[in-house]
Amino acid sequence: MSKQEQLMEYITQDIILYIMEDREIGLDEALNQFYNSEVFKKLQDVETGLYLEGAAYVYDVYKTELQYGKLAQLEQ
Repeated sequence: MSKQEQLMEYITQDIILYIMEDREIGLDEALNQFYNSEVFKKLQDVETGLYLEGAAYVYDVYKTELQYGKLAQLEQ
């Protein structure tokens, strides 16, 4: 596993925990919600560099996607 893949995995794990706590849902539902999000797709795309951000930042981006139904433009 590359360092990039490890970072993506760690961030994903943290975000799943955040979703479970904040939304009071189980693991399966949290996984389903995050894996089907645009943020997850961007996180997996090395070109975006999103995997270099902290989990809390990526989670905030995810919450924005949920709130508005789409991704807000990410500042680079």
